[in-house]
Amino acid sequence: MKYESLTAESLKKELTAEKKRYDAFVKEKLSLDMSRGKPAADQLDLAMPLLSALNENTKFPKGPDYRNYGLSDGIPELKELFSELFDVPQEYVYIGGNSSLNLMYDMISDAMLTGVLGGTPWTKLEGKVKFICPVPGYDRHFNICEKLGIEMISVPMNENGPDMDIVEELVASDPMIKAIWCVPRFSNPSGIVYSEETLRRLAKMKVAAPDFRIYYDNSYFVHELYEDAPALANIFDIAKEFGTEDRIYMFSSTSKITFAGGGVSVLIASPKNMASVKEKMGWKTIGFNKVWQYAHALFLGSANNVKAIMKEQASRIRPKFDLVLNALKESFGDSDLVTWNEPKGGYFICLKCPSGTAKKIWATCKKAGLTITPAGASHPLHMDDSDSYLRIAPTYPSLEELGKATEILMTVIKMAVIESLLK
Repeated sequence: MKYESLTAESLKKELTAEKKRYDAFVKEKLSLDMSRGKPAADQLDLAMPLLSALNENTKFPKGPDYRNYGLSDGIPELKELFSELFDVPQEYVYIGGNSSLNLMYDMISDAMLTGVLGGTPWTKLEGKVKFICPVPGYDRHFNICEKLGIEMISVPMNENGPDMDIVEELVASDPMIKAIWCVPRFSNPSGIVYSEETLRRLAKMKVAAPDFRIYYDNSYFVHELYEDAPALANIFDIAKEFGTEDRIYMFSSTSKITFAGGGVSVLIASPKNMASVKEKMGWKTIGFNKVWQYAHALFLGSANNVKAIMKEQASRIRPKFDLVLNALKESFGDSDLVTWNEPKGGYFICLKCPSGTAKKIWATCKKAGLTITPAGASHPLHMDDSDSYLRIAPTYPSLEELGKATEILMTVIKMAVIESLLK
């Protein structure tokens, strides 16, 4: 419905009807969760064979005993798998624990305390370290910066990635800008896939800080929902052209491929960076769980098999995205007041509602028993000046629960839209 074309009298009638629907939802005393991009139980069920990949009769490969110390950078079988999956040399690959976010935090805290490749530790610099944060973006990235005292500079996203005109101007002029956060394929939450031109500009841009780094969170690399999902160019191949491979730290994990709380993570970096990573990681750990790494290597098998697993994942997720997207089209397809992305992969739908309504929508949903990601989470310090962005995560609820949750969400957004027009 094109609410902006209705008369005030018609809007009031619509508002009365939606409030009646909303009151009925409140009386149901529901408890529904669309707050985070968590896999549903039927997705996690696909990884259950992982638990039987090893048993008491398992023969480990000859060489270092995976049950013992050693191989602190990961087992060769899993390094080979990620090398194939991301099309990078095997020596670029470091295997971590279950969380790629943990690796990101380690890399930044190490830079703060010990510097980057022999450079001055960031805590000893005069002035405040700054990161560029494309928005809307991933709240956990912003949380790291906030907790480590890093100033965040918001840069808007467009259909090709961050606005590179702004990024290039900023990094060329300020040596205290040390990094940029990137989620290059199916960005959280906007679902954008960075264009090759954006990656080329990131690789070749002039930077005032010699220790500038791209924190390249490629966690959704194989999380396609539709077969026509756009591909992502290889940033390491591009960076080689400009001699800037050292600029990139790539991160990923199997958190949404195997078990969300029990996968393995990966850091991919140039040989010079990798030597530093191994040294610094050696100060804090004697190695991650190589036995579990080997179970993953046996279960995942190859890059092609990973893609086959993800096709099955997509078949279970896609109906949920279709449900929410169809509801949005039915409710607001004729209106310009509510807009959203139609992601080809990843875990989120990003809504943009009328300015000044996001916080109210979040609170009103909560009162009806629906938890969504807090308004403002997609911006540094939760400061969305427009108060308009909301991140919707359709994956975790069952289809039945999601249907009810979507009904509530549409009703609450309609109420907010009508009330904003009546003002």
